Amino acid sequence: MDTAGGNWTIIQRRMDGSVPFNRTWEEYKHGFGNKNGEYWLGNDNIHLLTTQKDYRLRVELMDWENQTRYAEYDTFRVAGESDQYRLTVSGYSGPVARDGMKYNNGQKFSTKDRDNDASSLHCSQRYGQGGWWWFGSGCGYSYLNGRYLRNCGNSCPTSEGVMWFLMRGPYYSLKSVSMKIRPR
Repeated sequence: MDTAGGNWTIIQRRMDGSVPFNRTWEEYKHGFGNKNGEYWLGNDNIHLLTTQKDYRLRVELMDWENQTRYAEYDTFRVAGESDQYRLTVSGYSGPVARDGMKYNNGQKFSTKDRDNDASSLHCSQRYGQGGWWWFGSGCGYSYLNGRYLRNCGNSCPTSEGVMWFLMRGPYYSLKSVSMKIRPR
């Protein structure tokens, strides 16, 4: 809440693998987990928040060497269920983490039981069964709802873990991540 000027609402947090994220559409819709630990706020709640005002997004990332990075986006919005929780994210800034959500902009949300990705790869089923805004040909450069694989270094299963490709690549699963939003 106090990071970079405060007033953030955490919509997603991964930190210890205590909550599995290989969930159904309905579970992602309503949210799951514990707000004091790992959780997903719920796509309906994220949609309701981000349609009331203009929001920005901050993604905080930590690897197993405790190196931290962040990425901020000036625009973050999630459409309603009728549009499969389509993501609007743009206006990247941040040191070193790079724009891991660049290709997720405009994508629909997919889960293991509802495939809305723009490719024939069935990304959620293929990569850990977590929900995410997958993009076409290569599924994505970020996947913060992947399987929590602990410290497997650079030998994790390809793109199945908690991944920010442009930070550590597709074979590295991050130690902790969070997604935070606040009004602009």
